[in-house]
Amino acid sequence: MSFDHVINRIGTNSSKWDLMERAFGVPADDGIAMWIADMDFAAPDFLQRATQGLIEKANYGYFCGLESFHEAVHWWMDNRHGWSVDPNWTFITYGLGHGIATALQAFSERGDHIATFTPVYHEFQAKIERGGRVNTQLPLAKDEAGRYVMDFDAYDALMTGKERILLISTPHNPAGRVWSQEELNELGAFCEKHDLILIADEVHHDLVFSGNKHIATAVALPDLLDRMVITTAASKTFNVAGGRCGCVIVPGEKLRATFRAFYNSFDINPNALGVELTKAAYTPEGAAWVDKLMPYIEENCRIFKTALDLLPGVEFMPMQSTYLAWVNFEATGLSMDEVHDRVYKQAHIAATPGKNLGTGGETYLRFNMGTQRARITEATSRLTDVFSDLNS
Repeated sequence: MSFDHVINRIGTNSSKWDLMERAFGVPADDGIAMWIADMDFAAPDFLQRATQGLIEKANYGYFCGLESFHEAVHWWMDNRHGWSVDPNWTFITYGLGHGIATALQAFSERGDHIATFTPVYHEFQAKIERGGRVNTQLPLAKDEAGRYVMDFDAYDALMTGKERILLISTPHNPAGRVWSQEELNELGAFCEKHDLILIADEVHHDLVFSGNKHIATAVALPDLLDRMVITTAASKTFNVAGGRCGCVIVPGEKLRATFRAFYNSFDINPNALGVELTKAAYTPEGAAWVDKLMPYIEENCRIFKTALDLLPGVEFMPMQSTYLAWVNFEATGLSMDEVHDRVYKQAHIAATPGKNLGTGGETYLRFNMGTQRARITEATSRLTDVFSDLNS
Protein backbone atom coordinates (compact mmCIF):
# COMPACT_ATOMS: atom_id res chain seq x y z
CA MET A 1 0.00 0.00 0.00
CA SER A 2 1.05 3.62 -0.49
CA PHE A 3 0.92 5.95 2.50
CA ASP A 4 0.78 8.81 -0.01
CA HIS A 5 -2.71 7.82 -1.20
CA VAL A 6 -5.11 10.52 0.02
CA ILE A 7 -8.52 9.44 1.29
CA ASN A 8 -11.24 12.00 1.94
CA ARG A 9 -12.52 11.60 5.50
CA ILE A 10 -14.81 14.64 5.44
CA GLY A 11 -18.43 13.58 5.76
CA THR A 12 -17.53 10.14 7.16
CA ASN A 13 -18.30 11.06 10.80
CA SER A 14 -14.58 11.40 11.45
CA SER A 15 -14.13 13.30 14.71
CA LYS A 16 -10.84 14.68 13.46
CA TRP A 17 -12.16 16.06 10.18
CA ASP A 18 -15.88 16.63 10.72
CA LEU A 19 -15.52 18.49 14.04
CA MET A 20 -12.64 20.86 13.24
CA GLU A 21 -14.93 23.67 12.11
CA ARG A 22 -16.97 23.45 15.31
CA ALA A 23 -13.86 23.22 17.49
CA PHE A 24 -11.59 25.81 15.83
CA GLY A 25 -13.54 27.56 13.11
CA VAL A 26 -11.40 25.79 10.50
CA PRO A 27 -13.54 25.41 7.36
CA ALA A 28 -14.08 21.84 6.20
CA ASP A 29 -13.69 22.72 2.52
CA ASP A 30 -10.15 24.05 2.96
CA GLY A 31 -9.02 22.80 6.36
CA ILE A 32 -6.19 20.46 7.31
CA ALA A 33 -7.01 18.41 10.41
CA MET A 34 -3.89 17.97 12.55
CA TRP A 35 -5.40 17.78 16.03
CA ILE A 36 -7.00 14.48 17.16
CA ALA A 37 -4.42 11.69 17.37
CA ASP A 38 -5.51 9.31 14.67
CA MET A 39 -3.97 8.75 11.23
CA ASP A 40 -5.39 9.43 7.77
CA PHE A 41 -4.02 6.36 6.00
CA ALA A 42 -6.26 3.72 4.45
CA ALA A 43 -6.55 0.57 6.56
CA PRO A 44 -4.12 -2.17 5.47
CA ASP A 45 -5.44 -5.31 3.80
CA PHE A 46 -5.06 -7.53 6.87
CA LEU A 47 -7.42 -5.27 8.83
CA GLN A 48 -9.87 -5.13 5.94
CA ARG A 49 -9.89 -8.93 5.77
CA ALA A 50 -10.63 -9.16 9.49
CA THR A 51 -13.56 -6.78 9.12
CA GLN A 52 -14.86 -8.62 6.06
CA GLY A 53 -14.59 -11.93 7.88
CA LEU A 54 -16.80 -10.61 10.66
CA ILE A 55 -19.35 -9.30 8.16
CA GLU A 56 -19.46 -12.57 6.24
CA LYS A 57 -20.66 -14.41 9.33
CA ALA A 58 -23.91 -12.48 8.81
CA ASN A 59 -24.68 -12.48 12.52
CA TYR A 60 -23.82 -9.96 15.22
CA GLY A 61 -24.96 -11.79 18.34
CA TYR A 62 -23.08 -12.48 21.54
CA PHE A 63 -19.68 -14.05 21.00
CA CYS A 64 -17.02 -15.94 22.93
CA GLY A 65 -13.57 -17.36 22.25
CA LEU A 66 -11.59 -14.46 23.70
CA GLU A 67 -8.61 -16.67 24.42
CA SER A 68 -7.25 -15.80 20.98
CA PHE A 69 -7.32 -12.08 21.87
CA HIS A 70 -5.23 -12.64 24.99
CA GLU A 71 -2.84 -14.85 23.01
CA ALA A 72 -2.45 -12.10 20.39
CA VAL A 73 -1.56 -9.57 23.10
CA HIS A 74 0.95 -12.06 24.51
CA TRP A 75 2.54 -12.59 21.07
CA TRP A 76 2.81 -8.86 20.36
CA MET A 77 4.27 -7.88 23.72
CA ASP A 78 6.74 -10.77 23.62
CA ASN A 79 7.89 -10.29 20.02
CA ARG A 80 7.83 -6.50 19.79
CA HIS A 81 8.66 -5.46 23.36
CA GLY A 82 10.44 -8.38 24.99
CA TRP A 83 7.86 -8.83 27.73
CA SER A 84 6.28 -12.24 28.26
CA VAL A 85 2.75 -11.39 29.39
CA ASP A 86 0.72 -14.17 30.98
CA PRO A 87 -2.67 -14.13 29.18
CA ASN A 88 -4.31 -14.35 32.62
CA TRP A 89 -2.95 -10.88 33.41
CA THR A 90 -4.91 -9.16 30.63
CA PHE A 91 -8.36 -7.55 30.72
CA ILE A 92 -10.20 -6.30 27.62
CA THR A 93 -11.65 -2.79 27.85
CA TYR A 94 -13.69 -0.48 25.63
CA GLY A 95 -10.61 1.28 24.33
CA LEU A 96 -7.54 2.74 26.00
CA GLY A 97 -9.38 5.59 27.73
CA HIS A 98 -11.85 3.23 29.34
CA GLY A 99 -8.96 1.10 30.55
CA ILE A 100 -7.26 4.08 32.17
CA ALA A 101 -10.48 5.27 33.82
CA THR A 102 -11.28 1.78 35.09
CA ALA A 103 -7.80 1.38 36.59
CA LEU A 104 -7.94 4.80 38.26
CA GLN A 105 -11.25 3.95 39.91
CA ALA A 106 -10.25 0.42 40.85
CA PHE A 107 -7.17 1.54 42.78
CA SER A 108 -8.27 4.82 44.36
CA GLU A 109 -11.21 6.45 46.10
CA ARG A 110 -13.05 9.71 45.46
CA GLY A 111 -10.96 12.55 46.86
CA ASP A 112 -7.64 10.73 46.39
CA HIS A 113 -4.90 12.47 44.43
CA ILE A 114 -3.48 11.14 41.16
CA ALA A 115 -0.07 12.46 40.06
CA THR A 116 0.78 13.15 36.40
CA PHE A 117 3.78 14.65 34.61
CA THR A 118 2.58 17.69 32.69
CA PRO A 119 2.00 18.68 29.99
CA VAL A 120 0.43 15.36 29.06
CA TYR A 121 -2.45 13.78 27.14
CA HIS A 122 -5.45 15.89 28.13
CA GLU A 123 -7.68 12.91 28.93
CA PHE A 124 -5.51 12.08 31.95
CA GLN A 125 -6.76 15.13 33.83
CA ALA A 126 -10.28 14.73 32.46
CA LYS A 127 -10.59 11.14 33.63
CA ILE A 128 -9.09 11.95 37.02
CA GLU A 129 -11.52 14.80 37.66
CA ARG A 130 -14.60 13.09 36.21
CA GLY A 131 -13.98 10.26 38.65
CA GLY A 132 -13.95 12.62 41.62
CA ARG A 133 -10.19 12.45 42.10
CA VAL A 134 -7.70 15.34 42.30
CA ASN A 135 -4.86 15.82 39.81
CA THR A 136 -1.44 16.58 41.31
CA GLN A 137 0.46 18.06 38.36
CA LEU A 138 4.22 17.54 38.29
CA PRO A 139 5.67 19.88 35.61
CA LEU A 140 8.30 18.37 33.35
CA ALA A 141 11.67 20.14 33.08
CA LYS A 142 13.88 20.40 29.98
CA ASP A 143 17.42 19.18 29.35
CA GLU A 144 20.14 20.86 27.29
CA ALA A 145 18.69 19.40 24.08
CA GLY A 146 15.29 20.93 24.81
CA ARG A 147 13.66 17.58 25.60
CA TYR A 148 11.39 16.95 28.56
CA VAL A 149 12.90 15.27 31.63
CA MET A 150 11.45 14.31 35.00
CA ASP A 151 12.75 16.40 37.92
CA PHE A 152 12.17 14.16 40.93
CA ASP A 153 13.94 16.47 43.39
CA ALA A 154 11.36 19.15 42.61
CA TYR A 155 8.47 16.69 42.70
CA ASP A 156 9.04 15.64 46.30
CA ALA A 157 7.99 19.13 47.41
CA LEU A 158 4.82 19.00 45.28
CA MET A 159 3.49 15.76 46.73
CA THR A 160 0.66 16.22 49.22
CA GLY A 161 0.69 12.80 50.85
CA LYS A 162 -2.77 12.11 49.42
CA GLU A 163 -1.50 10.61 46.16
CA ARG A 164 -2.39 6.98 45.55
CA ILE A 165 -1.42 6.63 41.89
CA LEU A 166 1.14 8.00 39.46
CA LEU A 167 -0.15 7.96 35.87
CA ILE A 168 2.54 8.22 33.19
CA SER A 169 2.51 8.39 29.39
CA THR A 170 5.34 6.24 27.99
CA PRO A 171 6.34 7.08 25.31
CA HIS A 172 5.21 10.57 26.16
CA ASN A 173 2.26 12.27 24.52
CA PRO A 174 2.57 15.10 23.42
CA ALA A 175 6.36 15.41 23.22
CA GLY A 176 7.39 11.98 21.95
CA ARG A 177 9.94 11.37 24.71
CA VAL A 178 11.15 7.80 25.04
CA TRP A 179 12.11 7.41 28.69
CA SER A 180 15.52 5.84 29.33
CA GLN A 181 16.29 2.97 31.70
CA GLU A 182 17.90 5.45 34.09
CA GLU A 183 14.82 7.67 34.09
CA LEU A 184 12.54 4.69 34.66
CA ASN A 185 14.75 3.58 37.55
CA GLU A 186 14.24 6.99 39.16
CA LEU A 187 10.53 6.72 38.47
CA GLY A 188 10.37 3.36 40.23
CA ALA A 189 12.23 4.70 43.26
CA PHE A 190 9.88 7.69 43.40
CA CYS A 191 6.84 5.39 43.38
CA GLU A 192 8.25 3.29 46.18
CA LYS A 193 9.23 6.36 48.22
CA HIS A 194 5.70 7.77 48.02
CA ASP A 195 3.92 4.39 48.07
CA LEU A 196 2.29 4.91 44.67
CA ILE A 197 0.67 2.51 42.25
CA LEU A 198 2.20 3.13 38.82
CA ILE A 199 -0.22 3.13 35.87
CA ALA A 200 1.71 3.31 32.60
CA ASP A 201 -0.12 4.26 29.41
CA GLU A 202 1.98 2.58 26.71
CA VAL A 203 -0.36 3.05 23.75
CA HIS A 204 2.37 4.77 21.68
CA HIS A 205 4.95 2.03 22.38
CA ASP A 206 5.18 0.83 18.76
CA LEU A 207 5.64 4.29 17.22
CA VAL A 208 9.33 4.75 18.01
CA PHE A 209 11.84 6.45 15.70
CA SER A 210 15.02 4.80 14.44
CA GLY A 211 17.89 5.05 16.89
CA ASN A 212 15.54 4.97 19.89
CA LYS A 213 14.10 2.10 21.90
CA HIS A 214 10.98 2.03 24.05
CA ILE A 215 11.56 -0.05 27.17
CA ALA A 216 8.38 -1.68 28.42
CA THR A 217 7.84 -0.44 31.96
CA ALA A 218 7.51 -3.99 33.27
CA VAL A 219 10.82 -4.97 31.64
CA ALA A 220 12.57 -1.88 32.99
CA LEU A 221 11.20 -2.28 36.54
CA PRO A 222 10.71 -6.00 37.27
CA ASP A 223 10.88 -5.40 41.03
CA LEU A 224 7.91 -3.03 40.78
CA LEU A 225 5.41 -5.46 39.22
CA ASP A 226 3.38 -5.69 42.42
CA ARG A 227 2.51 -1.98 42.18
CA MET A 228 2.29 -1.68 38.38
CA VAL A 229 -0.56 -1.56 35.83
CA ILE A 230 -0.10 -1.23 32.06
CA THR A 231 -2.75 0.13 29.70
CA THR A 232 -2.43 -0.24 25.95
CA ALA A 233 -4.31 -0.84 22.70
CA ALA A 234 -3.78 -1.38 18.99
CA SER A 235 -5.63 1.89 18.37
CA LYS A 236 -2.72 4.31 17.88
CA THR A 237 -0.39 1.94 16.01
CA PHE A 238 -3.00 0.62 13.59
CA ASN A 239 -5.51 3.48 13.62
CA VAL A 240 -8.40 1.37 14.92
CA ALA A 241 -9.70 3.64 17.71
CA GLY A 242 -13.21 3.26 16.27
CA GLY A 243 -13.09 -0.41 17.24
CA ARG A 244 -13.23 0.64 20.91
CA CYS A 245 -10.94 -2.09 22.20
CA GLY A 246 -8.09 -1.80 24.67
CA CYS A 247 -6.22 -3.85 27.20
CA VAL A 248 -5.24 -3.49 30.86
CA ILE A 249 -2.36 -5.70 32.02
CA VAL A 250 -2.00 -6.32 35.76
CA PRO A 251 1.01 -8.53 36.55
CA GLY A 252 0.80 -8.34 40.36
CA GLU A 253 -1.44 -10.93 42.01
CA LYS A 254 -2.84 -8.65 44.73
CA LEU A 255 -3.57 -5.74 42.38
CA ARG A 256 -4.99 -8.15 39.83
CA ALA A 257 -7.48 -9.53 42.34
CA THR A 258 -8.58 -5.99 43.22
CA PHE A 259 -8.90 -5.04 39.57
CA ARG A 260 -10.74 -8.22 38.63
CA ALA A 261 -13.38 -7.66 41.32
CA PHE A 262 -13.94 -4.08 40.16
CA TYR A 263 -13.88 -5.06 36.48
CA ASN A 264 -16.37 -7.90 36.96
CA SER A 265 -18.82 -5.61 38.73
CA PHE A 266 -19.41 -3.83 35.40
CA ASP A 267 -20.12 -6.98 33.35
CA ILE A 268 -17.86 -5.76 30.54
CA ASN A 269 -18.48 -7.48 27.19
CA PRO A 270 -15.94 -6.41 24.56
CA ASN A 271 -16.64 -5.06 21.10
CA ALA A 272 -16.50 -7.85 18.50
CA LEU A 273 -15.06 -5.61 15.78
CA GLY A 274 -12.35 -4.25 18.07
CA VAL A 275 -11.36 -7.75 19.15
CA GLU A 276 -11.03 -8.96 15.55
CA LEU A 277 -9.06 -5.87 14.50
CA THR A 278 -6.65 -6.29 17.42
CA LYS A 279 -6.12 -9.98 16.66
CA ALA A 280 -5.40 -9.17 13.01
CA ALA A 281 -3.02 -6.34 13.97
CA TYR A 282 -0.97 -8.26 16.51
CA THR A 283 0.55 -10.61 13.93
CA PRO A 284 3.73 -10.84 11.83
CA GLU A 285 1.83 -9.11 9.01
CA GLY A 286 0.94 -6.27 11.37
CA ALA A 287 4.54 -6.01 12.53
CA ALA A 288 5.78 -5.73 8.94
CA TRP A 289 3.27 -2.94 8.27
CA VAL A 290 4.46 -0.95 11.31
CA ASP A 291 8.05 -1.30 10.09
CA LYS A 292 7.00 0.37 6.82
CA LEU A 293 4.88 3.03 8.54
CA MET A 294 7.51 4.47 10.85
CA PRO A 295 10.05 5.65 8.23
CA TYR A 296 7.19 7.49 6.51
CA ILE A 297 6.16 9.17 9.79
CA GLU A 298 9.77 10.10 10.54
CA GLU A 299 10.15 11.75 7.14
CA ASN A 300 6.92 13.69 7.67
CA CYS A 301 8.32 14.97 10.95
CA ARG A 302 11.65 15.88 9.35
CA ILE A 303 9.92 17.90 6.62
CA PHE A 304 7.69 19.68 9.13
CA LYS A 305 10.57 20.45 11.49
CA THR A 306 12.83 21.71 8.70
CA ALA A 307 10.20 24.23 7.65
CA LEU A 308 9.35 25.41 11.17
CA ASP A 309 13.01 25.75 12.13
CA LEU A 310 13.22 28.60 9.60
CA LEU A 311 10.65 30.63 11.56
CA PRO A 312 12.37 32.71 14.27
CA GLY A 313 11.02 31.98 17.74
CA VAL A 314 9.17 28.80 16.73
CA GLU A 315 10.69 25.85 18.62
CA PHE A 316 10.07 22.26 17.56
CA MET A 317 10.73 19.86 20.45
CA PRO A 318 13.05 16.99 19.43
CA MET A 319 10.99 13.84 18.76
CA GLN A 320 11.87 10.23 19.56
CA SER A 321 8.47 8.64 18.97
CA THR A 322 4.77 9.10 18.13
CA TYR A 323 3.32 11.03 15.20
CA LEU A 324 2.63 14.12 17.33
CA ALA A 325 4.81 17.22 16.92
CA TRP A 326 5.02 19.55 19.94
CA VAL A 327 5.74 23.12 18.88
CA ASN A 328 6.45 26.09 21.18
CA PHE A 329 5.54 29.63 20.06
CA GLU A 330 6.61 31.43 23.25
CA ALA A 331 9.77 32.99 21.81
CA THR A 332 7.89 34.55 18.87
CA GLY A 333 6.61 37.27 21.18
CA LEU A 334 3.07 36.67 19.91
CA SER A 335 0.17 36.03 22.26
CA MET A 336 -1.40 32.60 21.93
CA ASP A 337 -4.62 34.26 20.81
CA GLU A 338 -2.65 35.68 17.88
CA VAL A 339 -0.99 32.33 17.21
CA HIS A 340 -4.36 30.58 17.23
CA ASP A 341 -5.81 33.19 14.90
CA ARG A 342 -3.00 32.69 12.40
CA VAL A 343 -3.05 28.89 12.54
CA TYR A 344 -6.83 28.35 12.68
CA LYS A 345 -8.33 31.34 10.91
CA GLN A 346 -5.60 32.18 8.38
CA ALA A 347 -3.77 28.91 7.66
CA HIS A 348 -6.93 26.83 8.17
CA ILE A 349 -5.05 24.20 10.18
CA ALA A 350 -6.66 22.50 13.18
CA ALA A 351 -4.02 21.79 15.85
CA THR A 352 -4.43 20.90 19.51
CA PRO A 353 -3.92 23.89 21.87
CA GLY A 354 -1.24 23.06 24.40
CA LYS A 355 -3.14 24.70 27.25
CA ASN A 356 -5.49 21.70 27.16
CA LEU A 357 -2.63 19.42 28.17
CA GLY A 358 -1.91 20.93 31.56
CA THR A 359 0.79 23.00 33.25
CA GLY A 360 3.64 23.85 30.90
CA GLY A 361 1.69 23.49 27.68
CA GLU A 362 0.25 27.00 27.51
CA THR A 363 2.47 28.30 24.68
CA TYR A 364 2.43 25.15 22.54
CA LEU A 365 0.42 23.61 19.74
CA ARG A 366 0.38 19.88 18.95
CA PHE A 367 0.39 18.91 15.27
CA ASN A 368 -0.48 15.44 13.96
CA MET A 369 2.07 14.05 11.47
CA GLY A 370 0.07 10.88 10.76
CA THR A 371 -1.16 12.00 7.37
CA GLN A 372 -0.18 11.99 3.71
CA ARG A 373 3.02 13.74 2.63
CA ALA A 374 1.07 16.15 0.44
CA ARG A 375 -0.86 17.43 3.46
CA ILE A 376 2.36 17.86 5.45
CA THR A 377 3.96 19.95 2.72
CA GLU A 378 0.80 22.01 2.28
CA ALA A 379 0.63 22.63 6.04
CA THR A 380 4.26 23.77 6.16
CA SER A 381 3.62 26.12 3.23
CA ARG A 382 0.63 27.68 4.96
CA LEU A 383 2.42 28.06 8.30
CA THR A 384 5.45 29.59 6.60
CA ASP A 385 3.15 32.09 4.92
CA VAL A 386 1.12 33.17 7.97
CA PHE A 387 4.27 33.57 10.12
CA SER A 388 6.39 35.17 7.37
CA ASP A 389 6.61 38.44 9.32
CA LEU A 390 8.75 36.71 11.94
CA ASN A 391 11.60 36.84 9.40
CA SER A 392 11.37 40.61 8.93
